[in-house]
This record gives sequence, C-alpha cells and structure tokens, in this order.
Amino acid sequence: MKLSFDQVKRRAKTLERQGQKDEAIKLYEDFLTSYPKNERARKALAELRDPAAVMGKGSLQDKVTEVRRLFDSGQVEASFDAANALVKEAPNSGVVWNLVGAAAFVLKKFELAEQSFRKAVELAPEITQAHANLGVLLYQQERHQAALEAFANAIKTNPKYAEGYNSIGGIYHKLGKLDTAEKYFVGAIQANKNYAEAYYNLGNTFFQKGKISAAQQSFGFAAKVQGENMPALSQKLYMQALLCDWSGIAEFEKLASRIGIDGDAVEPFSMLSYDDNAERQQKRAANIVKKRYHVNALPLPERPVTKPDKIKIGYFSADFHDHATLILMIGLLEHHDREKFEIHAYSYGTVKQGVKRDRLQGIVDSFVDITTASDPQIVAAVRQQKIDIAVDLKGFTRQGRTGLFAYRLAPIQINYLGYPGTIGADFMDYIVADKVIIPEKQRPFYTEKVIYLPDSYQPNDRNRIIPETSTTRSDFGLPETGFVFCSFNSNYKISPNEFDIWMRLLARYEDSVLWLLRANEGVQENLLREVEARGIDRARIVFAERLKEPEHLARHKHADLFLDTFNINAHTTASDALWAGLPIVTKAGDSFSARVAASLLCAVGLPELVAETEAQYEALIIDLVENPERLGQIRQQLIDTRFDVPLFDSEAYTRHLENAYVAAYDRYFQAKTPIIFSLRDAPLGESGYGG
Repeated sequence: MKLSFDQVKRRAKTLERQGQKDEAIKLYEDFLTSYPKNERARKALAELRDPAAVMGKGSLQDKVTEVRRLFDSGQVEASFDAANALVKEAPNSGVVWNLVGAAAFVLKKFELAEQSFRKAVELAPEITQAHANLGVLLYQQERHQAALEAFANAIKTNPKYAEGYNSIGGIYHKLGKLDTAEKYFVGAIQANKNYAEAYYNLGNTFFQKGKISAAQQSFGFAAKVQGENMPALSQKLYMQALLCDWSGIAEFEKLASRIGIDGDAVEPFSMLSYDDNAERQQKRAANIVKKRYHVNALPLPERPVTKPDKIKIGYFSADFHDHATLILMIGLLEHHDREKFEIHAYSYGTVKQGVKRDRLQGIVDSFVDITTASDPQIVAAVRQQKIDIAVDLKGFTRQGRTGLFAYRLAPIQINYLGYPGTIGADFMDYIVADKVIIPEKQRPFYTEKVIYLPDSYQPNDRNRIIPETSTTRSDFGLPETGFVFCSFNSNYKISPNEFDIWMRLLARYEDSVLWLLRANEGVQENLLREVEARGIDRARIVFAERLKEPEHLARHKHADLFLDTFNINAHTTASDALWAGLPIVTKAGDSFSARVAASLLCAVGLPELVAETEAQYEALIIDLVENPERLGQIRQQLIDTRFDVPLFDSEAYTRHLENAYVAAYDRYFQAKTPIIFSLRDAPLGESGYGG
C-alpha cells in the first residue's frame, strides 16, 4: 500500500531528527517517482536538500518564518545555513541576526553567537528575546555581571517579561545573594502568576533562608499551576517532612511507584524519609542522572606503565567545616598512611571556617577551594593534579556536585559516606558499605560495585572528647526522676509509624518524657499537636537546643535510651550516642539509610538492639525499660569497650579503607573492570600494591 504525502512527511521528519537526512531525501524521491506532479513533495525535497536556496523566494517575513520553523523542528544546522543566507540579504535586520545567534549557540559556535546577539540588540534594541539570548549565553560562560545587564535590558524592553526576572533571580541565587534573588523571583510571579519555574526557584530560596513554611507554599504553588509537576511536588513533600506535617504522606503513597521514576526526575534525597524501598530509590537516582548529568565524559589519560610511588586520593565535599561528615572523617584523614597515599581535599561549601576545617587543612597534602569554579574548570585542575581516586562525599545531598563526576575526574570514582544510597550512574565505580548496610538480596539495587568493609562502613574519630560536666537534668528542662527517652535525629526523619510507638511508651510509663532536638517553631508546634492528638500532655515533650559538639556529647548522660527513626536512621547522631555510652534501639529496614544504626550497633557488639519489625522494636524498648539492670549493663558495656570496639578504632578503619583503595587501583592498573569485593584486615602489601 502506497503512503500519502502526509505520512511520508512525518516519517521524513523523524528520520531527519535522528540524523538520517539521506534516508529522508530518499523517501521523498521514491514518493515523487510515483507522484511526479506533487508540488508539496517537491518543495519539501528542495528544502531538505538546500534550505538556504529556499530563502530565495518570498518576502523577508516569510523567510524569517521559515528559518524559525526549521529551528523549532530541530533542524538546527539547516536553520543556521538558512539564517546565514538570509543575513546577507538583510544585514540590518536585528531579527535575522538573532536567528543566526540562536542557531550558532545551539551548535556551540559561542563566539559567533555572541557577536550575532550583540549585532541584533545594536540594530534592534527593542527585541526582548535577543537581549535574553545574550544573557543566557553570558550566564553559561560564568560572566554573571554581563548576563545581569543583558537580562535587565530585556526587562526594559518588556516590563512584563517574567523569564527575565526569573533569570536575574537565578544569577543572584547562584551568587548567594538570596534576598535579591527572592525579590526577582517574586517579580517573575507578579508578571506571570502561573509561572511554575519561578515559584519553584522562590521555594529553593526560602529553603536556603530557613523559611520552611514559605518554601512549602511556593513549591505547592509550582506543583499546582503546572499540573503534575513532580519535581515541585517532591520538594513540597520534603518541606512537609521538615515541618513534621504528615498530611503529605497519603499524597506520596498514591504516587510512590511513579514519582521521580516515570517522567520528570526529582531530587532523590527528598524522598528518603518517605520511602524505604531500595529499588525505587535506585530508579529515582538513575532517572535524575539521565536527565541532569548527560555530559560527555572526558577521555581518561593513558594508564601508567609503572605504579606511582603514592596513590593520589581526592575527597570532594561542601562539608569541610564543623559538619557531621568531617566530624566522622577527621580520624580517618589523620591516620592515612602518607608513605602510600597523597590526600587532597576539594572544598566547594559556603562555610569557610571552623575548628575541624583548621584541623583538616593541617593534615592534607593540599586543600583547594573550588567553590566559584565551573565544572569544566574543576575537572581540568583535578586532571592536572593526576588524582587516581576521586571520592564523592556529597552525592545527592544539599550542595552536592555530582555533575563533576559525570565528566570523569579520575580513573576510579567512589560514592562514600555523604549520601546514603546509590548514585545510579555508570560513572560511579564503587560504593563503600558493609554486609549489614547492603545485604546480598539488596545488592541489585545499587548501580556501583560494593566495597564491603569488615565491620561498619562509617568512620569515626576516637579522639573526640566528652567533657566532665556538673549539669543536671533540670538544666536541660528534664525531670530529675523518671525515664528519659530521646531521639536527637533531625525532625524530618520522624514519621507517624515510630511516633505512634513513642506515644504508646509515654502512655505506658507515666513518669517518662521524650527528649527531641529543636528545629524550628513550625515543626515544634506540629509535633506538639500530634502529641495531644494521641492523648499525651505536650509538657512531656522536651526540646533540646543545638549545642557545640563537646557539650552535645556530654548531655547524653541525662538520657536513658535513644529511640531510632525508621526510614532514615540516626547516622552521626547514632555514633554520638554510642560514643557517649547511650544505648540505641533501632529497626533495620530495606534501604541504605534505614540500616545505618543496625550497622553501628553490630560494630559495637550489640546486634541484640536491632529489631526487624515495628512490633519487635516496641517490645525490645519495653523490655529494656522494665529491666533497668540489663539496660545499665549495656550502658556500662558501651563505656568500658569504647576504645576496643571496631566502630571507634580509627586507625584500623583507615587501614581497611586504604586496602579498598589499593584493591580498586590494582584492578584499574591491570586494566580490569570494577568488581564487588570484601576486605578483612590483611596487611597493606598483601593487596598487591607495589608502591
């Protein structure tokens, strides 16, 4: 059966978009063999063969329309040729120069694109889009001030140009000028009340300013005005988790199998507190990598002929200050064997001071602040340093720069410590874990090859000081008598599942209180409402202020038992408690984030404090409360064995991790692909590293 012209045209367009121009031409030629008088087919064929030639007919407006049609249909090279032909005919047309610039920009002819846009605004300063196009180009080149001027000119031509306000807001946001960014995002919304992207950006700005309720509203508007806007909805849900506003849970459950998996990608971290499902977490990670980090990896340098004297390790993080990551890692960094390794810290965080940061700078071979550098600039600098193993300490957590690793910073790339889950990308070779964190049945849901450390994946600093204090419970608002349950986890980790159990415990033990970490007034009030809804006096909830690390560790002595959260366990806070001698009861879930406390308890010799179900979790807590002698023995065990258990042996942990680095490097040196492997505490030389 012969095809109609419309059918042929559709197939030809598809082939052209796929880069099969010759096949598209053949389709038209075959059609004209059967229908030689079809003028539409002749015109389509002529246009496909030589778009510029078609510009020889019709008015200037018709030709401009044709160039735009070519560009909009994805025929960028054809539109570039046609626009260049047209500019010779109309060299004083700002519209035509803007078309040349737009096509040149997409084709990465950046110098020509800038020249063309500047010519366009010189000839026709009233063209809003030409100013905006110039602004986009300058912004991508990190020329922020010039980009701001270009977008400001766009707004001058059209005070209702919402995209211009939004773009200026985006630049100020990137520069850390959040108040100014907020003003321009509001301006974009005033110009277009249904502008979802501006609402989303405003939400991010509020979030960074600590205005969580305002952020929730902005993300909610973004989700509402654009139908099923999953990125905005996921951020709204995350804000609700931060506020302990559990009304979002039912909304999530309806979308759990789709959100971030089908269609638009979402920030994977935003869903962790809602979804203890390693398979779905992997799919969300893979989706965002596909959508956001589709750069072409740079070719790696040639593999060395001989092994280097030292393996060069690069640690990348925004948290090289008094932050949980560095609190955990500082002992590891101090114990690295400098005869075998060079250690380089690459910092891109906004916090530039802190006791831990000063300590770090004194123990690494180099500390490089890369905050303001672009990804390509950073990749070039790291390649010049000849880093062998690049370690991502952030992943999908706030301020993470996963895109750096998509370029291939180093021959070996490792996902470690910062993000409790898979990155879902083929550019990340390994993830550091242990047999509790990633049991064999969960391994298929991790894209990286797993490095299994012998005890726990988590490093710790055994030199942390717990000061002797004379404080009493009442100094912290606690009753001097009665049982003190505590959970110093971030409030967003709390869900109704564990909270219901906690409230039943308070009802069962009338002289008990629950000691929680204070976040913001919004979350505090929401939690207290949930307490009263379960028939408990709100006075039995005590909120702890944030303290400096030593004072925080010291106050643990006033609690009797740490109650863990489910979907995201206590991580650093669990190590804090165990180091301070405070027992923890946890429930092991399915995903990485839901198994951390179980890993830590096993590494201090207390696997009996790990429950498998909610019922076991509750029963275990009741047993400990009603058997104070047993609870006291566990507490004493933690204190007596603190310097002996694997979790707090910084030096042994460092040797294990170094063995892992060496094993990974050896496979690379031998031109072998990454594999899953487990390590025990074999001497370093036995791993095959020759130095």
